[in-house]
Amino acid sequence: MTVRMTATAARRTRRTVLQAAVNSGARCARQNLDPALFFRADSEGADSEGGEAVAWQARRAAAIGVCALCPVRAACEELALRDGDGDRATDDLVRGGVSGQNLAITREIRQADRITAATAADRDDEWQQLVELTVAARTEALKNPDRRSAGGPRKSAQSQAAQNRRIHSLTEQIRTIRTARRARTGWGAAA
Repeated sequence: MTVRMTATAARRTRRTVLQAAVNSGARCARQNLDPALFFRADSEGADSEGGEAVAWQARRAAAIGVCALCPVRAACEELALRDGDGDRATDDLVRGGVSGQNLAITREIRQADRITAATAADRDDEWQQLVELTVAARTEALKNPDRRSAGGPRKSAQSQAAQNRRIHSLTEQIRTIRTARRARTGWGAAA
């Protein structure tokens, strides 16, 4: 079961984590829905009249309905904002339960500075260092120190203590970087 992600949590989350949440928990993917549901067809262009426009409006409403119940809707919307999806002049897609026009308005007017900071943070070297430290901490935590020590309980305790020190050092580095990044971008302290 996928955990529901709030808009606040999505804003504070890096792109790789958002993408992983969408990949594993998106309602549209779990139900194997046709991606065409979420995009306006070329034959339904802005100049089309009648049936094509009505068909898109019905599909758009259905897509928004699917997204409304999705546990990772906020993550999907945040990715769409960071990816630059949507156009103010064209009603051509639904992503994260929001039309392309509304995504563009949100990105350009309401949250322009925050989105710019978030996309820059997704690409910087410090973020890459944070990812590498997190992987190293998880890898270290999964190691079994008892397998390396053949010297009995005392040696096992020493191996465990050494592993704990390595993990503590890595998590302290992660905490320091995260705290500094959040302070710089105005997102506050970690929850």
